[in-house]
Amino acid sequence: MNRKLDDLIGLPFLDGGRDPAKGLDCWGLSTEVFRRYGIELPDYQISCEEASLIHREMNRQRPFWRRCEGEILVPALVVIRFTVYCNHTGVYIGQGRFVHTRKEIGVNIDRIDNPTWAKRIEGFYVPEG
Repeated sequence: MNRKLDDLIGLPFLDGGRDPAKGLDCWGLSTEVFRRYGIELPDYQISCEEASLIHREMNRQRPFWRRCEGEILVPALVVIRFTVYCNHTGVYIGQGRFVHTRKEIGVNIDRIDNPTWAKRIEGFYVPEG
């Protein structure tokens, strides 16, 4: 386990959640994990139910992110596509694993090569600069 993340595992999913004491949504978790690595990310308050808005905002922010080609850096934002929209994020934490949160299970760690995720991962990104 990654000691920087131990206290996050099992936290409940909360739409719009930005406080680990109360719960996190996928972007709240991503910003918290990056913060623990010393990287501040901007906040976006978009409900997880607004898939098309999330997708549009992710596309609008692409110029501020550099796609990892070859080696995946730690931490890297994992962009995940459900249906036609990229509307879920997690954070790559090394050794083929990423941390993310879902309504059904809360914060957890999965493998990027798990068939459920491998076919949905759109890419891995790090902040530009």
